[in-house]
Amino acid sequence: MTPVSLELSPPTPPATGGAPEAPGRLGSSVTPQEAFVFLRDLGMWRDKRKDELDALDSAALASSERDAFSRDMLVSMALWKAISDRYDLLEVTFDNGRVGAKEAERISALIWGRLDVAPGSAAGSLAPSVSGSLALTLPEACRLSDAMTSTLRARLSLEPSGAEVGTRLKSVRETVERIRDQVMYVPAGVERENARGSLQRLDSRLADIVDKAKRGADVGGLLAPLEYDASTAERDLIVGAGKRLEAARDAERATVERGELAARGAAIRLLEAQCVNVVDPAPRLAIPDVTALGEVPTDPSGVDAYLRRLDAVSRALTAAQNAYANALAEREELVGLSGAYQAQARAMGVSSPDLADLAGRLDDVVAAKPTDMRRARGLLAAYQAYLRTLTTHGGTR
Repeated sequence: MTPVSLELSPPTPPATGGAPEAPGRLGSSVTPQEAFVFLRDLGMWRDKRKDELDALDSAALASSERDAFSRDMLVSMALWKAISDRYDLLEVTFDNGRVGAKEAERISALIWGRLDVAPGSAAGSLAPSVSGSLALTLPEACRLSDAMTSTLRARLSLEPSGAEVGTRLKSVRETVERIRDQVMYVPAGVERENARGSLQRLDSRLADIVDKAKRGADVGGLLAPLEYDASTAERDLIVGAGKRLEAARDAERATVERGELAARGAAIRLLEAQCVNVVDPAPRLAIPDVTALGEVPTDPSGVDAYLRRLDAVSRALTAAQNAYANALAEREELVGLSGAYQAQARAMGVSSPDLADLAGRLDDVVAAKPTDMRRARGLLAAYQAYLRTLTTHGGTR
């Protein structure tokens, strides 16, 4: 495969410093040119973001309220690390433009597939409403990083020196528009109404600040809180979308597991019936019916609880299957040993009325259904012991 010729314009990072737009979508390939532009701009954004985070971290450590910034700094650093690691994978896959159809599909999957913040680090510290890893794509993780960095910058009052009000207002307006786009994906009900209310308040505050700025008023004191609130609102929407996606995946997994457990339960009941028919005493274990749990819930907390109950059902089914299968296997082993010992006696020419009587009794017990396992074990032990005595001392009795 030969490298693709990429004659493109010099990099032009966004004026607001936001992450570059990602090409394509999940399930579709990207062109080599699209991949080149995205990786070029993402690399610049990654390096710049690392410098910003280092500066923010230094400012947070120097702050008298350093503990108040520690969680967001940890999450921001963890996000950057996850994004940087994914960028490295993209660079390896891109391989300086040696991109065929398979490589293009892999690049798209790496961009739009799930990206996990390092588990056990800061994922659970993002906000009180967030726990565990987040189901975020690379573009969503970049936007979340933008939002959190903007929030930290506003809280630490570290706006770039000489930044013009117009540029900052443009950045806030872009944030508000992204929020507007995300609100439509919030599930209908109280959650969506709350999101719409937050959007309306941000819109109103932005319009008020723009009007005051046009009249020549100093809006610096109003702009920083708005930047903070807008970034926080966007961050919460991104996190909420990630949690809903994770809940949807959990619900799908619960539905699949429920079907599998129903099939397992039916098969184990057949195994139970077979065991009861041929083994006495047979194990007596309750075989749970997964359908008794009802349908898979729709709310995330309900899905989590449902998955825990499914796990309990799975463990109970495994215990029942093992018990019935072991009982049947023991009977088969006993039948096999009985035949083997009798064959050994014939091969060695050992004969005895008592031995023959034990063999006949053992055959009768084993042939009966259900097989009395206590008698069968005792007769087999007696036959084995008597055969050993005859073979040890020799002769026929």
